[in-house]
Amino acid sequence: MAVKIRERKGRKGFQVDINLRLPDGTRYRERRQSPASTKSALRRWAQLREAEVIKQGGGATKEPKALVPTLKEFQPRFKVEHLKAEQRKPSSVADFESLFNVHLGPALGDRRLDEITLSDVQTFKASLQAKLAPKTTNNILGALASMLRRAVEWGVIASTPRVKLLKLGKPSVTFLDFSDYARLVEAAHALDPRIECMVLLGGDAGLRRGEMLALEWTDLDFKRRQIHVRRSEWSGHVTVPKGGRSRIVAMTQRLESALAALRHIRGPRVFYRDDGSTPTNKVVRMWMLAAQRRAGLALQNGGIHILRHTFCSHLAMQGAPLKAIQELAGHTTLAMTTRYMHLTPAAKGSAIALLDDRPAEISDGRGTLVAPDVIPPIVINSGG
Repeated sequence: MAVKIRERKGRKGFQVDINLRLPDGTRYRERRQSPASTKSALRRWAQLREAEVIKQGGGATKEPKALVPTLKEFQPRFKVEHLKAEQRKPSSVADFESLFNVHLGPALGDRRLDEITLSDVQTFKASLQAKLAPKTTNNILGALASMLRRAVEWGVIASTPRVKLLKLGKPSVTFLDFSDYARLVEAAHALDPRIECMVLLGGDAGLRRGEMLALEWTDLDFKRRQIHVRRSEWSGHVTVPKGGRSRIVAMTQRLESALAALRHIRGPRVFYRDDGSTPTNKVVRMWMLAAQRRAGLALQNGGIHILRHTFCSHLAMQGAPLKAIQELAGHTTLAMTTRYMHLTPAAKGSAIALLDDRPAEISDGRGTLVAPDVIPPIVINSGG
């Protein structure tokens, strides 16, 4: 009789091989992926399994394989035990449900988790690339990869094929230049005080749409001219701002004046509709579209996030430090902020200006200072 434990080639974990002759002379062999997390635990399990097989004698059969759920059957558990348990934002949960219902479910929903192969993943990826943008494709693949990783962590399956995302180029950022933004602010002022405050909160303070909708008067410190961004709203759900932390942004003079002029006693929120209800995402888009049209801007889609990009871009163009932009915008990583750094006008010019400050005397390596014109030129031998 023999029990062998070996590492799985190219994958994490172990494989156990039980090979023995039963008392009635028949041979019995059982191979399986590791049901234990460590080699010592696996060896103990294998010895117990070997004794059980011998005790059962000729009627020994393999343990029934646990029923592995399909991707569609696993989806509710993933949503509850991962997305909601990890306190993902309601918008993130809704995005996942949409991606699953439209793409993952129809393509792979009926497959058992242990039946999804690398070939299936690659075929699915190719079908997505044929009809969707690379970023959208990566969002869908990322959701699939996360589901499969959780299934492995929870012991539902032993391993998962690697899901590789597409390589994306550096994302381009669309923003309003100084003159277009000035026209938009002027148009918003002519339309409605609420629209003016909305535009300035985005373009002068960098607030996201949900942060504007959840903004309350108690978040505004007019004495210190500061905005405390503490919460965000999405479809009636109020959560912490994106990134999980609050931030403080100083008010510009025109933003302070616009907010002071908007003061009302309708309720704790800054923004209300004429009927006293709070604005929805659709209403905010309509307000923005009206301002874009009045300003005669080329881009007229009601998208409000362009104001946040404008805020960061204008700070970079005015020479604000990278770290300051990150803190004001509430970016979780500097990598998100570096998207705007190519706009800094002094970046390359300052680098070249460093050459004008080179010393007039340079050490020759022996501690002697010599003039640059007497240092022998460096000869590069290109012959070999």
